[in-house]
Amino acid sequence: MGGKVAGNLVIIGGAEDKENECTILKAFINLAGGSDARIVIMTTATALPEETGAQYLDVFGRLGCSHVSACRVQNRAEAHAPANCEKIAHSTGVFFTGGDQLRITSILGGTPLEETLFQKYRAGIVVAGTSAGASAMSDLMIVEGQDDETPKKCTLKMAPGLGLLREVVIDQHFAQRGRIGRLMLAVSQNPYVLGIGIDEDTAIWIQPEGVLSVIGSQTATIIDGRPMVHTNISELKPNQSLAVIGAGLHILPRGYGYDLAGRNVIFPEEEGYFAHRRHADNYGSQLL
Repeated sequence: MGGKVAGNLVIIGGAEDKENECTILKAFINLAGGSDARIVIMTTATALPEETGAQYLDVFGRLGCSHVSACRVQNRAEAHAPANCEKIAHSTGVFFTGGDQLRITSILGGTPLEETLFQKYRAGIVVAGTSAGASAMSDLMIVEGQDDETPKKCTLKMAPGLGLLREVVIDQHFAQRGRIGRLMLAVSQNPYVLGIGIDEDTAIWIQPEGVLSVIGSQTATIIDGRPMVHTNISELKPNQSLAVIGAGLHILPRGYGYDLAGRNVIFPEEEGYFAHRRHADNYGSQLL
């Protein structure tokens, strides 16, 4: 997984706190530069861009961000517009809202705006996404699947994502919607891909070196298909139940980390972990 991350990512499981401590959103602002942050809200995923944009403009404004704007890109023509590309070019943080992840990839894919986003990301800005915006961050994304059901063949649809994070598939609203079965199905189809399920009001912050930290009030679930010794996925008939034997499973609350390259959990008491977290202190105590 080394070299699979270029900039900073804050990937949120949805329904992040916007009223009280706002831990995750404060962390994003701090990573984007604190009081000097220049944040762009991307409302492409939602069918209600004006309402959603206004909500996040209010939230970020209340949290002390004076340079925040909404970028309304609802079709491919708007993704080609120089004015929208300029917004991304001058940003230090880009925030993708929830909605439908296919809208993000089908509208932005192959456009000047997407290229500008990648240029800025490779230069080190922070890109965040919540709910559908979270799913779109990786190179493979879940588009549709059954919640809270026994995983079965032909019940999961996947598509290419933005590719800011490679060899990972993200699922959101994870525990709240009982999505462990569909994430296990995704990993069984692509065992080299790491599955990460993120609960509501929870995020993973991934640094360029490929180390993630869990922040927020709930947990992140990691499914590693590499140690899997058996699956019947290729032999199943449609709607038959999945078997998975030996896959790795980790449930990580706030304070734990994970090395994507080595696929190792980082415990809070490890010296290297605290060295990693001391880097976060540069952006403020809200990350801890």
